[in-house]
Amino acid sequence: MTRDAARARIEAVGIIPSLRLSSADDARFAAETVAAAGIPIVEVTMTVPGALSAIDDLATAMPDLVVGAGTVLDAATARRCLEAGARFITSPGFDLHVVEYAVGHEVLVLPGVLSPTDIMAALHARADLVKVFPCAALGGPQYLKALSAPFPLTQFVAAGGVNQRTAGEYITAGAVAVGIGAELVPKKAVQDRDRRWVTELAHRFLGIVQAARSLAREPDSARR
Repeated sequence: MTRDAARARIEAVGIIPSLRLSSADDARFAAETVAAAGIPIVEVTMTVPGALSAIDDLATAMPDLVVGAGTVLDAATARRCLEAGARFITSPGFDLHVVEYAVGHEVLVLPGVLSPTDIMAALHARADLVKVFPCAALGGPQYLKALSAPFPLTQFVAAGGVNQRTAGEYITAGAVAVGIGAELVPKKAVQDRDRRWVTELAHRFLGIVQAARSLAREPDSARR
């Protein structure tokens, strides 16, 4: 899958499930479940034991899945993730070397940002999307809306504390997608291998994003 195709998938679906789980087997179960529920995208964080093996297995077994690597803190780790088959790289903060490595290898990259300064640095480094993280702790949708004003052409991903109540608000505030962790893939559901629970949450979030996008497309006069 090309860089442009991975980006188009994320923009179309609007949700990036973040898998910060206890094992590679847990990550595989979660990835298979959310993909079957209509979200063929996952971010396997490097905090998962055996994360590289999980990425390799998923990329091989599910070629239509956009599997990415999260919590990538340096270029050496980015290299190992790409070798394992990761189709995008994301990090909690901005690291120039990580972005440059991904861009140089034509792989989608989503660096974490906190401030306008971070955003400018990420854009100058040619990042594809920028992930505002941790968004909820910084003011939530209102903070994202404030950032969107001076950066109207920037493709934002909101992550960190996104839940069912706020996911739609982030979309209407300007996010092209939201990153969601335990609110979408609860650890208890994964431990119990409860596909129904995760599937129900996936369907809820998909509906929330779709409804928010429809609302965002309406003229202001129609919302009043």
